[in-house]
Amino acid sequence: MVLPLSAHRIWHLRFTVAPVLAFALVIASWGRYPSDAMLAGLAAVLVLAVLAAVHHAELIALRVGEPYGSVILAVSVTVIEAGLIVVLMLNSPETTTGLARDAVFSALMIALNGIVGISLVVATLRGGLANFNAEGTGAALAAIAVLSFSLVLPNFTTSSQGPVFTTTQLVFAATASLVIYIVFVFVQNVRHRDFFLPPPEADRGPDSHMAPPTGRQAALSGALLGLALIGVVGLAKATAPLIESGVAWAGLPTTVIAVSIALLVLLPESLAAIRASARGRVQTSFNLAYGSIVAAIGLTIPTVAVLSLVLGLDLELGLRNIEIALLALTLFVGALTVTPGRATLLEGTMHLAIFAGFIIFVLNP
Repeated sequence: MVLPLSAHRIWHLRFTVAPVLAFALVIASWGRYPSDAMLAGLAAVLVLAVLAAVHHAELIALRVGEPYGSVILAVSVTVIEAGLIVVLMLNSPETTTGLARDAVFSALMIALNGIVGISLVVATLRGGLANFNAEGTGAALAAIAVLSFSLVLPNFTTSSQGPVFTTTQLVFAATASLVIYIVFVFVQNVRHRDFFLPPPEADRGPDSHMAPPTGRQAALSGALLGLALIGVVGLAKATAPLIESGVAWAGLPTTVIAVSIALLVLLPESLAAIRASARGRVQTSFNLAYGSIVAAIGLTIPTVAVLSLVLGLDLELGLRNIEIALLALTLFVGALTVTPGRATLLEGTMHLAIFAGFIIFVLNP
């Protein structure tokens, strides 16, 4: 006699089935044009793949500890995001010259204002104050500030016309970005790992005393995490035509497409960060938010630079004036937020206000 599965087992079974199903659907739908009904089904599987990615990322983080778990998720998402940008650039080189810039800037605003803002609001509503390590978070924000120069300086150079680098400038920007990212990962995980660990008083969640998963369980979660992330980005690409048609029908700027893709790709990190902040582990949320942007710029810029140089593709990296203003405001408010090592509901609200402004100016530039 076969006993029915319990609701608990069914709930956890989907974390295994969803990544495999998402990966299979990516392969089945690649290069095809699904109907609207099929796109709706792909979107549903996309949501399940996002939730599965969060689950397996948290299991791995529990096994390896912080900040390694945050690094694994940030690098995984960024590598696949860069791959998505490359694929779209190769498919439509004439219309995607600014795709890398728009995608990276959208991810930056989502992480530094959206994820950080929601994390602070959730944490402060529960505990009054959000505590974190100012040393590690401040270092991450400083790295982002330097890396973001690749998105600002092209507008002010005189050796080339428009928001583009010359070949020499592009090689320098790509090399500097990669070096900063490598040094940041070394400092975060080796030299000053303690700067990126949650303060002791932050461990008040139900999982603070959970036994870590076994090596076999962590390895399985790693494989499923990879499939889930590929599924998330692949299905995001598959559903992009629906987004594009919706954007065109609504008469919205094409930048909305890059924002939509960035939102989908960052969903796993967003959910993981919010869940961590609900447990009082704001440092984990910050590791995810800031680490994802260090990885996004530090890995994406070199990747698209090599692609443009090898294939002779045009690459626009310079931000528009309104975007430069939003970036400067984000870095300024971010510095004031992280310097004390603790934040209140006000800081979270301010970051969300900047994020809301970003969305408004994307829809109504």
